[in-house]
Amino acid sequence: MSTDPESTIAASGSSGPSTVFMPGDERLADRRMGAVTPEQMVWAHGSLNGLTEAAIMMVDDEPLNIEMTEAFLEDAGYRHFVSTTQSEQAVELMRSRRPSLLLLDLSMPKVSGMQILKVMRDDPVLRHVPVIVLTSTHDPQVKLHALSLGAMDFLSKPVDPSELALRIRNTLAATVYRDYLAEHDPLTTLPNKLRYKEAVKTALARPAQRRAKGALIHIGVDQLASVNDAMGRAVGDQLMQRISKRLASCVEAEAADAGAGADDRPTLYRFDGDEFAVLVPQMESVETTADFINRLLDAASTSFNRGGSQEIFVTCSIGVAVFPDDGDEIDSLVTNAGLAMRHAKSSGRHTYEFFSGELNEKAVRSLTRGADLRAAFTREQVEVLYQPRLHTLTGSLAGAQAVVRWIHPSGEVFEGDAVLNMATTAEMSMALAEWTLGQLRDQNKEWRAAALRLPRVGVPVSLDLLALPHLVDILRKSIRAGLQPQYLSVELRDGADLQPTPDNLEALAGLKKMGVHFVLDHFGGAGSSLLQVGRLPADEVKLHQQFFREAGNAPLAGAMLDMARSMHLRTVATGIETERQLALLEEKRCDEYQGPLAGPPLKAAAFARKWMSAQS
Repeated sequence: MSTDPESTIAASGSSGPSTVFMPGDERLADRRMGAVTPEQMVWAHGSLNGLTEAAIMMVDDEPLNIEMTEAFLEDAGYRHFVSTTQSEQAVELMRSRRPSLLLLDLSMPKVSGMQILKVMRDDPVLRHVPVIVLTSTHDPQVKLHALSLGAMDFLSKPVDPSELALRIRNTLAATVYRDYLAEHDPLTTLPNKLRYKEAVKTALARPAQRRAKGALIHIGVDQLASVNDAMGRAVGDQLMQRISKRLASCVEAEAADAGAGADDRPTLYRFDGDEFAVLVPQMESVETTADFINRLLDAASTSFNRGGSQEIFVTCSIGVAVFPDDGDEIDSLVTNAGLAMRHAKSSGRHTYEFFSGELNEKAVRSLTRGADLRAAFTREQVEVLYQPRLHTLTGSLAGAQAVVRWIHPSGEVFEGDAVLNMATTAEMSMALAEWTLGQLRDQNKEWRAAALRLPRVGVPVSLDLLALPHLVDILRKSIRAGLQPQYLSVELRDGADLQPTPDNLEALAGLKKMGVHFVLDHFGGAGSSLLQVGRLPADEVKLHQQFFREAGNAPLAGAMLDMARSMHLRTVATGIETERQLALLEEKRCDEYQGPLAGPPLKAAAFARKWMSAQS
């Protein structure tokens, strides 16, 4: 006896045609129709309201089955029904009519339902049409085979019409939801990157007579990673939802004010993890677009409380690419808008930048330098210098700062902040910190072997890139590897919006007990916050050099020093160049200073000869 599924189907139907519905159940039972509510089961979205507009196609070799089903669906409210009893014509009919759902019989002459399923599975368009199989067979192998070929549901004849109605409704709802998720961001419900690129492509493909200048506006949320690290992903998600609503209101208001047609209105999209995008298909001028961008900046700036006590203020940075000036292809335009946005972030955040050729060159050069820096560690092109830090009153050595210097194969030299700024990713920042701490550990061993008195050496770290938990892990590993914590200062910079968790603070306190000092670097400068004094367990602050460059800043410098002393923090002035500045430090009772007046960064051997004394 044959076990072929199609033979089984034919055998099961040999006693005569079976009807599609159970006797006496040709009409819809309203009460049972409402037994399942896809509106509640799937998601609260208006697109479910149009399910009865879906085109339903049926392929069955029995005209009576098609006639009964059509009458039933008409009673259920479905207005578009397509059918054929000629199974060999089914595939072409589907290609021309593009149904939303297919009701398919398996046992048919000429071309079976299984064969139709196979063709649909291999077709890039038809494979997405949901299929409900209706058949009289009860063989489980046949059902499994049909499901393996892509059938979404399976009903045995005779079918309960109410059950068929529910299956059709739920299948259509699931399909709508699938299509909705493919084109929308589930967190914010905004159209996603796929929709964004399709819209940009459409705008670029307009006929020349309708084509005008437009803009791609990329909006990056500043410090979202820090919020996630400090407060948890759930808080970060709530933040993104809030910002998306504020941006959506701003974009809708702009569209209403512009009074343009639907094709020319600005539209908001969720582009990536911390990034939104606005497509302006037609802009009046750069000036009017700049006004709109300023409103977006204001809309994206938001504050919220955590637990009713901690207020967090979040801003965004914006990059703009104008077409066709900055490109006439989608990939280059999207890239250019992203480059401009990242440049706005690096320029201080909460601002916007328009793309330019100069900006592009700078970005490419930066990427190349970053890649070269990764290789430089293994090629011994990088070294650590030591910059002296002196007591203000005595001029004796108080400590040092590790300064990373990289001699590029081209002969160009990068030093200190220039190297730190090239570590533009968390991964690179971690690698740089680990390497610097390893170099310091090995150097301390050499100095101890020479019986020299070891200074406390500061290692700068950017909290914008290196999250506190990662920093703690790196420090613990370095100490386990032999770095003596009492000779280490960790100089924390950036991270103005950082909100340490209790676990972070406990870990930092543990490192302090081991002897590690924590310093707030660039204190009072851009990217820092006075609130960090209360948030982080610091031992000292390094005042930004801007306080000492101009005589008019002396009162402000004095106020900063007084505040630090009131909190029992040691103070270090940076960038000191002249004796006049040093006299100001003595007057204001600043503890220590560094800069050109104290001396330049030196290699380890030269630093030891000049500054380090033998242990007594």
